[in-house]
Amino acid sequence: MAETTIAKIINALRLPESCRVDQRVPKKLLAENGAPTSTDKRLIHDGIDEIQWLAALKPGTSGIAEYRDDEREYLEIALLSVRLRSEASSQAKIARLEELIHRAVPYPVFLLCGLKQTLHLSLASKRWAQNEAGKVVLDDGVIAAQFPDGLDVSMQGLFLHALPLDKQPNVSLLTVYQGWMDTLQALNAARITGAFTKAGTPEQAARQRQGLQEIQQLNAEMARLRAAAGKEKQLARQVEMNLELKRLQSKITEIRSSL
Repeated sequence: MAETTIAKIINALRLPESCRVDQRVPKKLLAENGAPTSTDKRLIHDGIDEIQWLAALKPGTSGIAEYRDDEREYLEIALLSVRLRSEASSQAKIARLEELIHRAVPYPVFLLCGLKQTLHLSLASKRWAQNEAGKVVLDDGVIAAQFPDGLDVSMQGLFLHALPLDKQPNVSLLTVYQGWMDTLQALNAARITGAFTKAGTPEQAARQRQGLQEIQQLNAEMARLRAAAGKEKQLARQVEMNLELKRLQSKITEIRSSL
C-alpha cells in the first residue's frame, strides 16, 4: 500500500524524466553522517528498511535556476523515498528519522517515508550555520504531513492536483521548494478546517504556519490539563481547569477560522 501511495505522489509531481536518479542509498551512510547519538544510529539501523534516491532537481535537469544568497544556497532538490520497518511505527520515531535524514543530506529534500498504509511526507528549509563555515542546518524545523491517512477522495485529489512541479513558483529552486512546503502545510490546515486552500502569498503562508503551530501548542496544553483534571480532587480546582479548557478551545476555534 505504501509503495502504491509513493508512486501516486511521484506521478503527481510530474518531474522531468531527466531528473530521475533511482539509486539505492546505503543506510550505513546515513548512520555515519546523520546520527549524532548511539540511539539515533540504532533507530536508523532498526527502523529503516531501504532508502532510494529517486530524483534530483538541478538547473541542468529541470531548467529551473539555482538560488544563492548570504544565508543559503539551493543548488539541488533531492527526492528521497524511505521504506520504514515496524520498529519505527511510533510518531515520535518517525519524526526523529525525518529530522535525521533532512539534517544528513546537504540539499533540501522532498522526503517520502512509507509505513504500512500511510505515507509520511516532509520538507525542511536549510541555511548556512552561523558559527560553522560550510555547514548547513535546518531553518525553522521540519514540515511534515501524512497521506492519505483518512482523507476523503476529494481532499486527496485537491492535494495531488497542487503538487506538480509546473504549478510551483519557478523563479528558482528555492521558490519551488517553498511552493511544496506551502502545499504540505495546506494539507495539514485542511485536516483542521475541512477545506484545502494553498496560501497565495508568502505572508499568507507565514500566517498559516503560525496558526498551525499555535493550534498544536494549544492542543498539547489541553491534553495536559485534561490529564491533570482527571487526577484533581478539589472541586474548585476542577471547575477552574474546565473553564481554562473552554478558553483554550475557544482560542483554537478562533485560529481555525483564520487558516
